[in-house]
Amino acid sequence: MSAATVLERPAVAPHQHPDLADREDVRPAGRRLGPGPRRRLAWLLGPSALLLLWTVSSGTGLLDPRVLSEPWTVVVTAGELIADGRLQENLAVSAQRALLGLIFGTVVGAVLALVAGLSRVGEALIDGPVQIKRAIPGLALIPLLILWFGIDETMKVLTITLGVFVPVYLQTYAGLRGIDLRYVELAQTVRLSRASFIRRVVLPGALPGFFLGLRFAVTGAWVSLVVVEQINATSGIGYMMELARTYGQTNIIVLGLAVYGILGLLSDGTVRLIERKALSWQRTLAG
Repeated sequence: MSAATVLERPAVAPHQHPDLADREDVRPAGRRLGPGPRRRLAWLLGPSALLLLWTVSSGTGLLDPRVLSEPWTVVVTAGELIADGRLQENLAVSAQRALLGLIFGTVVGAVLALVAGLSRVGEALIDGPVQIKRAIPGLALIPLLILWFGIDETMKVLTITLGVFVPVYLQTYAGLRGIDLRYVELAQTVRLSRASFIRRVVLPGALPGFFLGLRFAVTGAWVSLVVVEQINATSGIGYMMELARTYGQTNIIVLGLAVYGILGLLSDGTVRLIERKALSWQRTLAG
């Protein structure tokens, strides 16, 4: 019996209380399962307010266009780059690098967390080195990675992978260590095999931590991508921004930042959507 199964089972079946069957759901809004459309769109409020502030500041002259280009100038620049194909080409290269690094880093982080969380020997061998990597900034490793792998795609994807696997490992490992002891005792009582114990208790218990780590990892992937694409790159959004800096094209630099920001926002929203679907059995305040 898994944690999900235990949490799904209501204490009292609704049909046992005819008087309550016709009543409306009187639970607080934060505890209702399944956020409504208004709440799903609430995450756009902050970015919309930031865009409005940028527009008003540029329109009233508070922002010098030489310091930060106007939103409408950035939109026009985006149209021009899309028309000649440069934006799509560089965006495709950047997305491929980020996706590969995110996949490899997520797999490595999750596997290491499972090994460290389920075995004392694994914990002794893995946790220390991961904590050492956590203390070393990713930028400090780039010169060494260039010496080892050169400046091609391998170095770039590996740099993103190293920036991704640490948060996935830390949060998944914390999720494993935070599994309620009652579920462990229940598994022992019903004599679950080790494979069933991992599938029914460990994995559901670790999922909340895993998804939290994945949200940090998505952000880490884009941050690492910004760095590697401005170091000896010949393609990608970061390369496009670095080339624009050479020619003083502020509008292209701001466009690149906007693209990174939009990609990060959409990526985080995608992970949150998957998290809600995967953890629909959880009844928490976040809903």
